Amino acid sequence: MTAIAIISSGMGEPSTSHMLADRYAQAIEQAMPDASVERITLRELARDITDAAMAGFASPRLQHVIDQVTSADALVVVSPIYNGSYAGLFKLFVDVFEENAFTGKPVLLAATGGTARHSLAIEHAMRPLFAYLQALALPTGVFASPHDWSSEGVGALTERVTRAVDELASILSGSGTGRGPADEFDLTSPTFLAASRPKGT
Repeated sequence: MTAIAIISSGMGEPSTSHMLADRYAQAIEQAMPDASVERITLRELARDITDAAMAGFASPRLQHVIDQVTSADALVVVSPIYNGSYAGLFKLFVDVFEENAFTGKPVLLAATGGTARHSLAIEHAMRPLFAYLQALALPTGVFASPHDWSSEGVGALTERVTRAVDELASILSGSGTGRGPADEFDLTSPTFLAASRPKGT
């Protein structure tokens, strides 16, 4: 059975990060009914994470979560954005893992924020972090601002989450990247490479 861990680092209660994590859980259940989804809420582990960062070893409760994440086939990570970057608790959590724990693991990136000005934080903060960790961060990152929870925006938010989960399902099934039809202007696409190859080669 495919195991997917959804990590939410929302600090409040209620939390839009937890709400976005719920959307992912629902979309995964629909797209991959045979998958096992584990929900991990970092707010409940804040003291354990801080102690591990200070002492260098994890409590039994935190170690259980670390084992869940390490053994998962894929991850969904959701962080609130503060001052243009991910939450400090989220970074502390990532830092308690052993080197190579995320290597090659498919990851969906998601974030929430109080203003749409934070919308590029996935690309300039979260994606570089997981590139450094050598994880496979999938193309569609989902950012949710207050507008996305309104009646006018929630439909588009659901569509973005569904697209991201479809990409994950495609990767896990081995059928591709889930990016949809090939873009003939994509410099890495077979169409472009074939057209640019010298004749006779």
